[in-house]
Amino acid sequence: MCIDVRKTCECKRHTVQFHLRDNVLVPRVIARLYCPSCPGDSGYDPVAMLCDNGWVIEYDMDLARGLLAQKLQTEPEEVTPEFIFDRGYACWQEMYPGEKEDIKEERQKIIDLLQQDRTAYLRAMQDWNITRINRLKEAGWRKVLLA
Repeated sequence: MCIDVRKTCECKRHTVQFHLRDNVLVPRVIARLYCPSCPGDSGYDPVAMLCDNGWVIEYDMDLARGLLAQKLQTEPEEVTPEFIFDRGYACWQEMYPGEKEDIKEERQKIIDLLQQDRTAYLRAMQDWNITRINRLKEAGWRKVLLA
């Protein structure tokens, strides 16, 4: 069973959906979320935070270490924000926050081709996806770079 995990950034402008791989961690492990517009009330702490293109996720590292040790026998010193995010235990549901809305119009134009020419649709979908992934890699989105 997948749990719908959403977190609102500190300035309340954005709500982001998160993926918790195999439900190993609980939603509370995502302590705070900062969008690029959020004013920081404290400095960046690499021990508890991960930065992805201006977005910052702050994890409850004590909770994460405890759950990962209990459920996966992971050594506490292995558990870092990068470990949590990169292995999918608490990361963006999409490739980046807001992706679904950003690509809605582009995708719909390609889907409309399906009614006219299936071959053109398949080619357009493939070309669009390759171009999009390359653009996201160039932008430095962590989840895409690791894919």
